[in-house]
Amino acid sequence: MRVFTVFSAVLLLMASMMIFGQTPDHTDHTDHTDHTDHTDHTDHTDHTDLASDDSSHSDHGMIIDEDGAVMNQNFNQLPRGCTQISRDQEFTVYAGSRYASAEPGMIFGMSEYEFAVEPCSRVTVTFVNEDDVRHQWMVHGLPKYLYPAGMFHIEASGGRTKTGSFIAPSENQNYLVHCDLAQHMEKGMRAQLVVGSGSGDIWGVSGISDNFYRADYLPGFTFQLLLIFSVAIFGFLVLFMNRARD
Repeated sequence: MRVFTVFSAVLLLMASMMIFGQTPDHTDHTDHTDHTDHTDHTDHTDHTDLASDDSSHSDHGMIIDEDGAVMNQNFNQLPRGCTQISRDQEFTVYAGSRYASAEPGMIFGMSEYEFAVEPCSRVTVTFVNEDDVRHQWMVHGLPKYLYPAGMFHIEASGGRTKTGSFIAPSENQNYLVHCDLAQHMEKGMRAQLVVGSGSGDIWGVSGISDNFYRADYLPGFTFQLLLIFSVAIFGFLVLFMNRARD
């Protein structure tokens, strides 16, 4: 009986490894970019002090004033595949806590969560911050040969307005738009930029796509969980019977 006890313990260990040691499969989520790129632009909580030291962001084309900051602004440099600027498109985006009222559990929000643009268009965003804290409108996944760290970034100080421009890539693609300040994205400030026909909705966009849960990317999660409980019960029964016979 001790052999069966050891065997059940091994099964329990293997089942646990299947769930808790499973490497998440992100192959279905390539459209939402890899957040490891965040290390390239670090923590933007220090932007209030950047006005005195522009040199630290000279490669990013940082423009800073009392209203906020714009990083990687681009008026004229065409992305690969673009022969000319297809058109000029303008958006005014409002950010603030009052835009989160429709989303349970959210604290911050934006007036729009999806921005449709033509490939190769010059996009000008006026970002209006209605809160007392800083907010950002940041696009991720843009071509790094043109936009350092693959992003375009507007930050508006509390109660201020900031405007910036960039040129959209030539490919049909969905890009993540969010506020990169701590917990602002998780608390509601998450949107998407759709270039051309796009490439599929990004997860977790308010009013557009479902939230992203761990079980979504663990194949057979329910089956594995049932397997753990089954093996555990079997192991305890074998152990109980073994002790009873001894």
